[in-house]
Amino acid sequence: MDVNRFTEEELAIAKSVDLTEVASSLGFTVKRVGKYHTLKEMDSIRIYEKSHWFRWSRQYEKGSNGGSQIDFLRVFGGMEVKEAVFWLLDFAGYRRISEDERKIELKYQVVTKQNETKEFVLPIPSKDNSYLYTYLRKDRGLSTQIIQYFVDKKLIYESRQYHNVIFRGNDKEGVTRFASMRGVFDKEGKSFKCDVIGNDKNYGFNVTNEKSIELVVFEAAIDLMSYMEIFADFDSNKIALGMLSDAPLITFLKENPQILSIRFCLDNDEPGRTASKELCEKYYGLGYEVEDIPPPAGYKDYNEWLVATKRGLEGVIANSAIKKRL
Repeated sequence: MDVNRFTEEELAIAKSVDLTEVASSLGFTVKRVGKYHTLKEMDSIRIYEKSHWFRWSRQYEKGSNGGSQIDFLRVFGGMEVKEAVFWLLDFAGYRRISEDERKIELKYQVVTKQNETKEFVLPIPSKDNSYLYTYLRKDRGLSTQIIQYFVDKKLIYESRQYHNVIFRGNDKEGVTRFASMRGVFDKEGKSFKCDVIGNDKNYGFNVTNEKSIELVVFEAAIDLMSYMEIFADFDSNKIALGMLSDAPLITFLKENPQILSIRFCLDNDEPGRTASKELCEKYYGLGYEVEDIPPPAGYKDYNEWLVATKRGLEGVIANSAIKKRL
């Protein structure tokens, strides 16, 4: 092998090696968290799709804050680029031989699935939204006014099959790019939630107002709706990420350059608090005014807060009615 030059095939093989296996081989403890991996020894590390990484604690230090498997070995293995490529090829079991001669199966590679892209087709709407209204009012504590607001804007509807609530994420032109589903019939405490096949995860469920310079960010669509219920906020821009990655937020800010301030209303659990801190730091560094506004202590998210508040008020009203009768 010419030590001064690698073929495109060799570089492609080096960058196809499973990064979680690389990290483990260097002595790190790899942990899966949702759709990404992190390291027990450095929980600011995020490994995405087992092929690239980002280090939130060093996000402004170019050259040491993320990249490919080669960059990982360079930063955490103390290797030069050439040495890192050799290491990865050796790790994969690669040796330079002719195509006709090559029979060996390479190890530790992330297999790229072929033909993964599927057509994005929204579920067929039901004749009415009766199950949707019942579920969102009874189980989620939302008022008819708030539900009607989203129905009228065609941001939510009920599917004909299974009667799931469909949450639509539109781009700036109003074209639906993303959609998620939430079942209205929970079985044995288990809920049905999933994204519609073929959607673009660079978009999220959102409410836009071009005249507003404020953006409020949530994890889930129902938390966004609950926030509007609690604060009667129909003016600010709002987006539900549907995850803890900020890909939908990046897209929204590109499409809405008037935004100057961002309020993060993520969950009160450990992943939500960690993500909120990291996102506040990131977007403050990008020049936005930022604020971390989780739900009150004791509530996991804004919908849990809303439901508890509604039930509390119902109890007060019921007790008042009983006392009047007495």
